[in-house]
Amino acid sequence: MPTYDYRCASNGRIVEVSHRMSEKLSTWGELCERANLDCGDTPRDTPVQRLATGGNVIASNSLGSGFGPAPACGSGGCGGGMCGLN
Repeated sequence: MPTYDYRCASNGRIVEVSHRMSEKLSTWGELCERANLDCGDTPRDTPVQRLATGGNVIASNSLGSGFGPAPACGSGGCGGGMCGLN
């Protein structure tokens, strides 16, 4: 499941949570519930904003086979993956 960063302008906190791409959290209360945090002094209905972050990056060493996908040009015989640039 992807992770997202949300910011609360009222308290200045940024919280990272995981949820489905189709979901969107809109209040501090929803965010705290998802992140298992205490809301503290910030009212539960305070709006939060999802930040435009890079999201999860999958490295080849985290794949089950230990190898990343093959280069677009196949074996790399076209200049080390620089197809069309030679």
